[in-house]
Amino acid sequence: MLPRDLHAELFAGYPPEARRLMVANLGALRQLPLSFLPVLLREVIEYDFKFPAERAAIDKELANISALSELQIKQWFQAFAKLSLSSNLEHLDWINRPAQFVEQESAYLWSTHQLDAFRSAATDYGDRLRSAVPVEPLPVHRLGIAVIGQGVASYDGSLFRNLREHGTYFGRVKPDNGLELLMAAVAGRAKAHPAPYSHWYVDGGQAANYSPLLTCVQYRALEPVRAALLKYMQKEIERPGMGPEELRTKLAQLLPSDLGMDKAGDVVLDRFQVKLLTEGSGTQIFSTTFAQWTAREALRRAEPLTLLVRFAPRQRQKPMNELLSGNQGNPDLDFTGSLVDADMGAYYQWINQQRLPGFEHSSFLVWFEGHGQALAIGPSLPRGAASNSEIDIGELLSLATS
Repeated sequence: MLPRDLHAELFAGYPPEARRLMVANLGALRQLPLSFLPVLLREVIEYDFKFPAERAAIDKELANISALSELQIKQWFQAFAKLSLSSNLEHLDWINRPAQFVEQESAYLWSTHQLDAFRSAATDYGDRLRSAVPVEPLPVHRLGIAVIGQGVASYDGSLFRNLREHGTYFGRVKPDNGLELLMAAVAGRAKAHPAPYSHWYVDGGQAANYSPLLTCVQYRALEPVRAALLKYMQKEIERPGMGPEELRTKLAQLLPSDLGMDKAGDVVLDRFQVKLLTEGSGTQIFSTTFAQWTAREALRRAEPLTLLVRFAPRQRQKPMNELLSGNQGNPDLDFTGSLVDADMGAYYQWINQQRLPGFEHSSFLVWFEGHGQALAIGPSLPRGAASNSEIDIGELLSLATS
């Protein structure tokens, strides 16, 4: 099967919205090279379960491809068309299993020394697409918040070292009601600029009181799901011949219902949470890793206007077999180590936020929970500076976002 042979009936197994998109763009899809098309289908087949930002990106990409003339399609995709694929790949069910096709294609391109050519073609295509598709203005500047050090009584080390050159350090922050003030500010943004999955609250432990206007992902609430996943992984690992690649493929096929999630839940968010646990390394057993990875994926996929991440203490390191067993009881918590992890996690959160449109106007705040240290980054704040002024969390947030 080659792209030129596509017809509407071949997409009968796709979810409704994804199928509609494919049928509406069949003419353009038939002109695309096989080395490229399954990469696009891998995203489209999940269209019904994607966030609005992801759907919009797919819509714009397909609209752009469909608007290209035959000559322009040849120009845009000629580097992909030059790649040589095996007949085995052509006979795979790349329509209904595009992710598996892409995995095998990558292995084949690597074995035939064509992977660099594919990467170069993908980079050129991405550059062309970004130039052709305009970026829409944001309704409000993006805001990221990281709350770190929950449960740490004192810490003598230096915090925010990787972020200090980018913002202003505050050493006399009044911590009273700090978390409540942050939650209220995030809720206020969600009320003023309502949009699905645009305002997030991620908690590495048990969530604090939060507005129902926020999209909330919390580590503690997913405990039954994590336990079911660890049990599944342990069972699969014990199978003869089971290797990391085979396990990864099996994990990628898991659905929320396979892990006991309520079928009446938010299908988009539930799928997202399953991918957090099946694709992230350590997200199943370390709360700091879970919070950091959730922040990364939320920013990459949902592109939220507001993201508050509150890190919680993680369990201490133990032998991997013991951690995967799921028989932890009351795990021994590493408060100081969790603070160090969260400090680095806050830095990664800011980096990932800077990769999104409007980064030059965005703001970021990281606070050592319950203590007087914080760092703020914003268009009006000096870089590499320090302030000795006494200030509360609400005032600090206003400075960062002004």
